[in-house]
Amino acid sequence: MSLNMTLSCPMPKLDFDTITLGHGSGGLLTHKLLDAGVFNLLANDILDKQHDGAFLNMSGQVAMTTDSFVVSPIFFPGGNIGDLAINGTVNDLAMCGAKPEYISLAFIIEEGLTMQDFWKVLVSIKEAADQAGVKVVTGDTKVVDRGKGDQLFINTTGIGHVLPEADIDENRIEVGDHIILSGQMAQHGIAIMSIRDGLEFETEIETDSQCLNHLANHLVSQFGQDIKWMRDPTRGGVGTVLSELAKGTKLGIDLKQSLLPIDEQVEGACEMLGLDPLYVANEGLFITIAKPESSQRIVETMQGFSEGQNATVIGEVTSNHQGQVIMKSTIGGSRVVSMLPGEQLPRIC
Repeated sequence: MSLNMTLSCPMPKLDFDTITLGHGSGGLLTHKLLDAGVFNLLANDILDKQHDGAFLNMSGQVAMTTDSFVVSPIFFPGGNIGDLAINGTVNDLAMCGAKPEYISLAFIIEEGLTMQDFWKVLVSIKEAADQAGVKVVTGDTKVVDRGKGDQLFINTTGIGHVLPEADIDENRIEVGDHIILSGQMAQHGIAIMSIRDGLEFETEIETDSQCLNHLANHLVSQFGQDIKWMRDPTRGGVGTVLSELAKGTKLGIDLKQSLLPIDEQVEGACEMLGLDPLYVANEGLFITIAKPESSQRIVETMQGFSEGQNATVIGEVTSNHQGQVIMKSTIGGSRVVSMLPGEQLPRIC
């Protein structure tokens, strides 16, 4: 999906072009906005009840996550805040070993946002939800004064059943386990920065934002106990996630720079901007820690999915340098990979 996206669902004819404070009043204008947009576009048997909450029939172990999305700008190469919100929520559930099923969706809209832009976001939400196989079942809409927001913020909560084969727990990680990365690093952060800084490349660098639940759920179902831990390295990137893990488990992690998958253009952009790709945000890949005897089969399985075609082993867990991540560089030296000390790229998701 590009910045000049072609909508798969045409926008309905409305008697307003921009969103006003009245659209957040809970009255007639709110109903016009919701009926013309949200309820019709995202219709399903639960949302259609238009209640203040959702009635869900669930039993067994359930995973739940919540997130807020304040990315700036709200449209960027390959996506927008809408599909980012759905994918981010779905992926957080998938990393728990859960099958995402239901999502709540709350909008905080700045007065003056055009209905055309809001509709583009809604269409992206529908397409992402359909791709992931989840239902938007409840939500909320608020409008704030012009200048008191930044076009659009989205808050989500996701719920799903934990797969019976799942046992995702950092306490299961052992020395010798392999660390697998499902795709190329730093795509999302650089896609956002290319818009903010007006950078031009030979080909457009797009966000890697995508739903990962189909791939992650397949791995858990097929490999079960061999999959010990999963996490999507969003803000803070791969480096921060692995550093947090090493500190939490009091185990060491060895990485090899030569094994880290990254697109040449993205790597060049990182060098140009003075950014370390290990700390740049991602929205469409995840880290898996698995038993070493199964890692090759897991990688081959991942490579059979479009979301995991660049999957590779990037390192392993060690008893050395406990609580630290050490990366061996391509020129033979070593360095400590610590947590990101501050915000390298604000408003990235």
